Amino acid sequence: MAKQKGIVKLTGTIGDVSFYKSQDGFLARGKGGVDKSRIKNDPAFQRTRENGQEFGRAAKAGKVLRTAFRRLIQNAKDRHVVGRMTKSMLEIVKSDKSNLRGQRTVQTGNQSLLRGFDFNIDSPLGSTIYAGYSLAIDRASGTVTLTISEFIPDQILSFPSGATHFNLISGVGAIDYSTEAFEVSIVKSADIVIDNTPHELLAQSHELNTNGEQDIYVVLGVEFVEVIHEVSYPLKGGSNCLGIIAVDQYHQEE
Repeated sequence: MAKQKGIVKLTGTIGDVSFYKSQDGFLARGKGGVDKSRIKNDPAFQRTRENGQEFGRAAKAGKVLRTAFRRLIQNAKDRHVVGRMTKSMLEIVKSDKSNLRGQRTVQTGNQSLLRGFDFNIDSPLGSTIYAGYSLAIDRASGTVTLTISEFIPDQILSFPSGATHFNLISGVGAIDYSTEAFEVSIVKSADIVIDNTPHELLAQSHELNTNGEQDIYVVLGVEFVEVIHEVSYPLKGGSNCLGIIAVDQYHQEE
């Protein structure tokens, strides 16, 4: 893969070279590679097939998770979040110690590897808000409670220019990767002024209609707004953050 330089940028194919536009600019790459039927059937490509199968599972699991939290991610993401999520899911697949290579899955891998994942790498959760919190997960009742410790906004936030207020947002998802089914609960605080006013504990409670057999993910985010004449205007520019703060994986009893 090579970048195109010069005033005139090309798209299309010339000879054995394809020219195209991507998020990273105008690129060019040569044609070639092994015939697909050979990769599919030749024993020499057994490892390639195994890698492809596991990559496919990782990509699908990443899509399920992103779809579950889509309402939050669309306001706090970077342009490479899909690739980064797939890479993390592939690490989980490879951590599966129950299945043979090529048959490993996210369900039986170590999903806690996703704890700390930032959907917006340009504004990481840990570098945006420094408040302490506690988390209580009750699988039997499907109740999850996130409690933010006492805080003073302008002491715990790294906020962008123009922000006058912020919202604390938490989301809880019960996900079944095998069926691609999920249920999500989202709680958003009222606009909180960014000043030196002390705030009491802030609790956000979630209830899910789960049977306790799904994998539970908890995300926490901050969205910045500018309030003018009592009207809230969400800030643009990628300053919002959203990160996975907990993963409670379901382990089936043998």
